[in-house]
Amino acid sequence: MTHWKAICRVEDIPVLGARRVARAAGPAVAVFRTAQDEVFALLDECPHKQGPLSQGIVFGTSVACPLHNWTIGLDDGCARAPDEGCTPRFAVQVQDGVVSLDADELAAGR
Repeated sequence: MTHWKAICRVEDIPVLGARRVARAAGPAVAVFRTAQDEVFALLDECPHKQGPLSQGIVFGTSVACPLHNWTIGLDDGCARAPDEGCTPRFAVQVQDGVVSLDADELAAGR
């Protein structure tokens, strides 16, 4: 059974932007909001040079890494060709406008 931890409300995440969630262990998590109010969560590190994805530009269901402009899919965390590599995804639940993340995933180091 998944234990959900409430993070914020959907409207607390900028449209086409992100909110950074610090963790006790491991790198932060970036929670993204698309123009259609879809919410995704990825480790806040590009698979290329660990650029802060939360500072990237969101377009469609992707984010452009601010360091080298790699395109990372929000739905799978993977770089789009010709680039290669993936960053971990986190389970997200949105219920009654509240965004929650899997508490066990947040507690894990990566």
